Amino acid sequence: MEFIKYVILGIIQGITEPLPISSSGHLLILRELFNINIFNDLNFEIIANFGSFLAILLIFWQDIIRLITNFFKFIFTKDKEKKKYFADFKYCLLIVIGSIPVGIMGLIFKDQIEAAASVRKVGIALIITAIALLIVKNTKGTKKDYEITYKDAIFIGLFQMIALFPGLSRSGMTLVGCLLCGLSRESSLKYAFMLYFPVSAASFGLSAIDIAQTGIDSNLILSYGFAAIAAFIFTYFTYGWLSNMVKNGKLWKFSIYCIIVATFVLIYFR
Repeated sequence: MEFIKYVILGIIQGITEPLPISSSGHLLILRELFNINIFNDLNFEIIANFGSFLAILLIFWQDIIRLITNFFKFIFTKDKEKKKYFADFKYCLLIVIGSIPVGIMGLIFKDQIEAAASVRKVGIALIITAIALLIVKNTKGTKKDYEITYKDAIFIGLFQMIALFPGLSRSGMTLVGCLLCGLSRESSLKYAFMLYFPVSAASFGLSAIDIAQTGIDSNLILSYGFAAIAAFIFTYFTYGWLSNMVKNGKLWKFSIYCIIVATFVLIYFR
């Protein structure tokens, strides 16, 4: 039964990670609803999230390799050839700039944010997410990938920073920030998930140190492994669904789900 619980939670992690409905919020709700102690297992949370991270990495691996390659080519090539790589070099800078707000906030207030988390606050946060998604319901910008400005990156980065609060969806709030800046739906989707990588990579790096120090219970290795695989598979396919929803202007439909869950939470956990 414990093995099945881990796998089910891995599936939930995979489904909710890319969608604008807050994976951390859902896990907190389920922990309170069913009194599942697995959620207190930090190693499980890290490994399950890593499964989702690998799925998103697989989806964008060609873009990532191109961006990193051209970033260093711009730095190390001769002046006459730099123009060929400048667009990707600038896009990398935009990713770094957009990641700074959440990085600073996470380092300074990580413990306070986690300590302040509660299921009722998640309910309120889901309502905020729903309102934000409705605000950009009819927004259809025209800016492409290489038309994002440094000002846009800071603005979008602030939206990602706000999503540190449990129940506020990182992907949802970042997509809202992108759309408010006038990015096209396709460019919004790409930039929102490009911002996912630096923060996640840094988080996993720090978490790996904790795992190395505490170790992993050998009896749980199989459960962890299958949970991560489940998270990987469901994240990969759920992202495809999100992509279609965003490109077809149907992102607002997730607001209905957020309101339903929030209403249940606020009534049930009075």
